[in-house]
Amino acid sequence: MKLNLIAGFTLAFMAVTGFSQAQQTAPAQTAPPAQAAPAAAPVAPTTNYDYHELFGPLFYNKNGNEYRAADGEPGPKYWQNRADYQLAAKLNDVTNEITGSETLTYTNNSPQNLGYLWMNLEQNLFKLDSRGTAIVPLVGNPPVATSRNWGRGQDFDAGYKIKSVKVIGLKGATTDVKFLISDTRMQIYLPAAVTANGGQVKLKIEYSFISPNYGSDRMGIQDTKKGKIFQVAQWYPRMCVYDDVYGWNTIPYTGPGEFYLEYGDFDLSITAPANHIVVASGELLNPQEVYTPTQLKRWAEASASEKTVIIRSAAEVTDPASRPAGKKELTWHFKIKNARDASWASSASFIVDAAKMDLPSGKKSIAISAYPVESDGVEAWGRSTEYVKKSIEYNSKQWYEFPYPAATAVAGIVGGMEYPGIVFCGYKAKKGSLWGVNDHEFGHTWFPMIVGSNERLYGWMDEGFNTFINTLSTADFNNGEYARKPGDMHRAGAMFTAPGLEPMMSQPANLKERNTGLLLYAKPGAGLTLLREQILGHERFDFAFRTYIAKWAFKHPTPEDFFRTMENAGGENLQWFWRGWFQHNWRLDVAVRDVKYVDNDATKGAYITIDNLEKMAMPVILEIKTVSGKTDRVKLPVEIWERNSTWTFKYPSTEEIESVTYDPDKVLPDFNPDNNVWKKQ
Repeated sequence: MKLNLIAGFTLAFMAVTGFSQAQQTAPAQTAPPAQAAPAAAPVAPTTNYDYHELFGPLFYNKNGNEYRAADGEPGPKYWQNRADYQLAAKLNDVTNEITGSETLTYTNNSPQNLGYLWMNLEQNLFKLDSRGTAIVPLVGNPPVATSRNWGRGQDFDAGYKIKSVKVIGLKGATTDVKFLISDTRMQIYLPAAVTANGGQVKLKIEYSFISPNYGSDRMGIQDTKKGKIFQVAQWYPRMCVYDDVYGWNTIPYTGPGEFYLEYGDFDLSITAPANHIVVASGELLNPQEVYTPTQLKRWAEASASEKTVIIRSAAEVTDPASRPAGKKELTWHFKIKNARDASWASSASFIVDAAKMDLPSGKKSIAISAYPVESDGVEAWGRSTEYVKKSIEYNSKQWYEFPYPAATAVAGIVGGMEYPGIVFCGYKAKKGSLWGVNDHEFGHTWFPMIVGSNERLYGWMDEGFNTFINTLSTADFNNGEYARKPGDMHRAGAMFTAPGLEPMMSQPANLKERNTGLLLYAKPGAGLTLLREQILGHERFDFAFRTYIAKWAFKHPTPEDFFRTMENAGGENLQWFWRGWFQHNWRLDVAVRDVKYVDNDATKGAYITIDNLEKMAMPVILEIKTVSGKTDRVKLPVEIWERNSTWTFKYPSTEEIESVTYDPDKVLPDFNPDNNVWKKQ
């Protein structure tokens, strides 16, 4: 679903010398001395463009305030709540049941007292009577209820079994509290409110669930020759976000929208059969208890190696000596700090390899891959750790340093899904496609793991931003081993703005599923490419984008926070762009209408007229070719459309013009190329 739309050059705004006149709306101007006025151009065609609409004021919903400043950064009184988790889980690999215990410390930094809490119970999506199951669309002939992202009711006793919810007192005593489960949410009624400005409550929750075989492409179980692979996510009751924008964010989890979560520290203890290897978010704290002495030496080698080091080979997978002896099960202890989630995977079938990652600050981190024998080989997962390492190193240098002690890619049934420090990718992925999915899923480290936007409402703020940074990391990897040529933005523009397509700012659950890839991934990714390549230029864009990431790292930005930051740090009023490309589904169609010569003499200069026929505008790029074969480029700023739908400018020709071509490199999203070229008759 990703488009590689890296443009071939940067827009440089240039002043156009000589006479310029807006034929349609500006007052008539006197021609320069000794020059006759240009001959009348052909009548302007009918246009849908309204410059008052595109460039109008009042784009933002409100002024900046003490919580969210006008320049897009968190205000002096910005707050967000915090959720710290101690999680213990036990895997039964025969029944597929996961039994868990959660100790949650919730800190209320808001200015309101909170008398009740809301938690997410995403496993309930897979119940036969869930809302997500009810809205799975019928597809095909005969119609079948199928979807990658919506819930599909599982034909077993799916969903959470909440055994108890207790409040833990100051001296450790526990008290049962009332709770109410409504589909994928649980409301907890507290005996006393969590006080504002730093009050805390500690809960203990006992629960269990049976893992679905295929969990909406976010978790599941893959059978392999050497055993099941469990990719485990959304595996504990998770706090809903309470913020200054909506209060409690309690949108039901029906499948399409992903997650919006609080930050905190996670302490994980995962108990699995002793022949399993477990990988998880964060740092493994007890490697000496769960790996053999030989494997520990290999881990030490990998932590200092630029090349991939095998920790457990394909030949060792079925060898009992590759696991600690004398135990039926082992408990793996992991920790990750300042994260918004944690996930894990477990299997007896795992090959494991690793290599160190070189981060800008010198901080230590390691790239890890875990995959079955079916995925082994240099054309497949044998290069996974190389991909993880290079992707994270590039994005750490380019945008913001990777914050976690490990980055683990796990092969399994899931085609591609991201969690802090760990991603799940398809076990059948090969070479270039594996680079793409690893790079994309670990790109999510920056959006939304570091910059914690609300995926339930604004999926484009994580998928689209990530799609954009993927184009740059792919161009960089191994001298562009998997890079594509720049795309044709004319064709893409036609797709992005097709009539009837929903606006990109729509909630993910409010989009037709077939439009998700276009509107959450490709169009916002292309929008950032346009900003970088054609509107701001690399230096201004990169500074503004880094500023946005740094200001909102481990916080909760809204679209307005992003828009304001890019404008303030980039030094450009971009409200026309946000309005046309993000808020609306407006099309771009610029036509080259006519060329006339001063005094009918090509050596004295030419008047070139262009028209904006649709509701969107962009800077203008024109290629001018003369009869002798010479070519020249003219670039005009977007401001020519600020109060005009037609623009005429003087070009200093010295001979007849053979052709004028609008957007010759097809880097602008003009959906109608048929009127982009004027040719000498």
